[in-house]
Amino acid sequence: MKRGEMLYEGKAKRVFRTDSPGRFIVEFKDDATAFDGKKRGSIEEKGILNNRISAYFFALLARAGIPSHFIELISEREMFVEGVEIIPVEVVARNIVAGSLAKRTGLPEGTPLNQPVVEYYYKRDDLGDPMINCSHVVALGLASADELHRMRETALRINGILKEHLEAKGIVLVDFKVEFGRKDGQVLLADEISPDTCRFWDKQTGEKLDKDRFRRDLGGVAEAYAAIWQRLDGGG
Repeated sequence: MKRGEMLYEGKAKRVFRTDSPGRFIVEFKDDATAFDGKKRGSIEEKGILNNRISAYFFALLARAGIPSHFIELISEREMFVEGVEIIPVEVVARNIVAGSLAKRTGLPEGTPLNQPVVEYYYKRDDLGDPMINCSHVVALGLASADELHRMRETALRINGILKEHLEAKGIVLVDFKVEFGRKDGQVLLADEISPDTCRFWDKQTGEKLDKDRFRRDLGGVAEAYAAIWQRLDGGG
């Protein structure tokens, strides 16, 4: 397949047309942003690592029967994907209090939740991706009630699969964000699953191994991303 014109450039990825109808190339960048783009920087080899890590998780979930837009890796920074119509709703699943949930509830970061919490955010950069509820999603026409149900149930299934898989590798899945797209009547997992979109903590030490190291100026950002890949790929 040949890479054609660039169709879209976001904060962390570029999307290119190909000569294969309905299929595209996603290129992962080293650029990093936080706080709705107010903080910007670059993380060495982030694009390479997020590409590999996302492909790893998409393949893991596919084996469990969860379909996604992922087809295959084609280079260290690029994956080949099915074209989907992105549903403009970010679905967040939380297992432990962290980030904005700590601010909203007043609970200390690190407080375990007695069940997973699922939240929805309107995917609108110009509005700061505000938190919305199920009624908003349907009333605004962002997704049907059936699509929303499927997204929620899929996010909870993903949560269970990833939690178990990561725990065996010494990683705590604190929370994560996923996105979905429509294709031929199906709702498919899309975007990425990486340290950019998840909170990963070391099971023994509680060390943060994700984008919070960039957000909070903790240092060792590239090393944290590399550590996640080493544990996944190396089994340790």
